Amino acid sequence: MSAALLLIDLQNDFCPQGALAVSEGDRVIPIALDAIKQAQHKSVPIIATQDWHPAHHGSFASQSGGNIGEMGELAGLEQIWWPDHCVQGSEGAEFHPLLNAAQFDHIVHKGTDASIDSYSAFFDNGRRASTELHHWLKKHQIDTLYMMGLATDYCVKYSVMDALHLGYRVVVITDGCRGVNIKPEDSKIALQQMQTLGATLMTLSDVKF
Repeated sequence: MSAALLLIDLQNDFCPQGALAVSEGDRVIPIALDAIKQAQHKSVPIIATQDWHPAHHGSFASQSGGNIGEMGELAGLEQIWWPDHCVQGSEGAEFHPLLNAAQFDHIVHKGTDASIDSYSAFFDNGRRASTELHHWLKKHQIDTLYMMGLATDYCVKYSVMDALHLGYRVVVITDGCRGVNIKPEDSKIALQQMQTLGATLMTLSDVKF
């Protein structure tokens, strides 16, 4: 069995000036570039996820009639209303311009079902449908995931939780993550939750692919 590098949602809309900008979101890009270089050197597969929403996605405040950042309900689940972001085919949904998608061995599109939100790289928020990621990892005999990206307190956290639930060993590259932080401590709490569930927290300088 072997390892893979999993990059979560390194997209324009989550970086400064993006529709759902994460504070210092672009600061993770140099970490990602270094991680990609190291992974390639060790022939470790590189996977990237892309939030890939239809224009009428139900999690958008513009569709719900709610206000951005407020809580509501979607598909019977508690839902934060987000600004329109990462709309399929838009510039905002593209990977950060310093990233070269040709270096990715596999790209996972998530959030494609307008009726339910999908933070995780593996499942929608209700775990009613899955992406192809778990199948791809099993096909390539991957048992360890080095994970980083945006945002710590949402898509990274839920991807890590699902990876652990599915039996993967998970290392979170902490300096390669930044959070939304609707509440100031959200990212700190998210990292603690991931660690409690079994993830290992490391900075990239300590990672040995």
